[in-house]
Amino acid sequence: MKLEDKKFYPWLVVILLWFVALLNYLDRQMLSTMKPSMMMDIAELAKAENFGRLMAIFLWIYAFMSPVSGVIADRLNRKWLIVGSLFVWSAVTLAMGYATTFNQLYVLRAIMGVSEAFYMPAGLALIADYHQGKTRSMAIGIHITGVYLGQAFGGFGATIASHFSWQFTFHFFGLIGVIYSLVLILFIREKKSYAIDTSEKTSVKMELANIYKGLALLFGNVAFWVIIFWFSAPSLPGWAVKNWLPTLLSDALHMDMSKAGPLATITTAMSSFVGVLLGGYISDRWVQKNLKGRIFTAASGLVLTIPALFLIGYGNGIFPILAGAVLFGMGFGMFDVNNMPILCQFVSPRYRASGYGLLNLAGISAGAVITRFLGKSVDGGSIREDFAMLSVVVVVALILQLTILKPKTINKTDEL
Repeated sequence: MKLEDKKFYPWLVVILLWFVALLNYLDRQMLSTMKPSMMMDIAELAKAENFGRLMAIFLWIYAFMSPVSGVIADRLNRKWLIVGSLFVWSAVTLAMGYATTFNQLYVLRAIMGVSEAFYMPAGLALIADYHQGKTRSMAIGIHITGVYLGQAFGGFGATIASHFSWQFTFHFFGLIGVIYSLVLILFIREKKSYAIDTSEKTSVKMELANIYKGLALLFGNVAFWVIIFWFSAPSLPGWAVKNWLPTLLSDALHMDMSKAGPLATITTAMSSFVGVLLGGYISDRWVQKNLKGRIFTAASGLVLTIPALFLIGYGNGIFPILAGAVLFGMGFGMFDVNNMPILCQFVSPRYRASGYGLLNLAGISAGAVITRFLGKSVDGGSIREDFAMLSVVVVVALILQLTILKPKTINKTDEL
């Protein structure tokens, strides 16, 4: 019996990709906490707006490459996209340890945006194809815990850099990713729940026609437009917390970044870890009784983020701010784990990677805007108030999602 035919293999896929998800976020996140160490060698990083530019270039490139990667993942073998993506961004992470100028970091960060964009649409679509029934949200939830642990471990970038160097930190984690990409070659198998006709040669014109047809089906679906806004609106506070909470904690509590970085990232990541598992468990059971069960679960999570943003923005002292971070992490985790499962209720398997790529374009574009904006807020001293005001877009997303999204099935079938 082939490995992919064994009963446990769908869960092995989740475990294997869990480590990829962890490295995906660890490699991008640790830069945000190593700023104090790095600006001793690269003076331009001392200005918060420049640091915001460095974070934003990754997000813009990642955002605009996500739809491209999604379209490619729907047409080609996702195994090799995943392996190639991990290898390239890990090599870039290793190379960042050799950077000596801001411009070098800027270029490498842009390349990382391209390479990392090819992972998430392919990885989530592959998991969704292996878990089509009652285990979809839980399988995706377990995978996403890797994202949050990567975010948490990224917070230790400042700690490791303070004991060794920021160069060593990039070298160490980059090398781990390069080695693991070779391990994936042996164990990951493709599984598409639809057939692609490879019996006839195709031209560039025919491929573009197929892409246009897929995009037309997606954008002709009103529910998909709502899902795009539903996905991108919470990305504003989501990326704000990921990229700027360490800075907010450090400034508000007069705490050294080597302590504020791990505290901020571990608090939100661990609470998100709980949120995705709880949200996945509830969603898989609720949707069996009510087709809107996944939607209600995700909405419940977003409700928690509203008071959380006010606590982070206006809380006085460490306990209110950390309480807000915990509440935000748990709520965002419950929301995050159900995005792909909700998409699967409205989009067929043939176009799910493309659909998720478009969601990433919208969500991460919003993240790039807020990252740059909050960089200016740090310099202007208004970051805490701006954090609290982000709750407004969450409320709007909740209203649209609960009133317009009306799924007719747990798992939408294929459409040509």
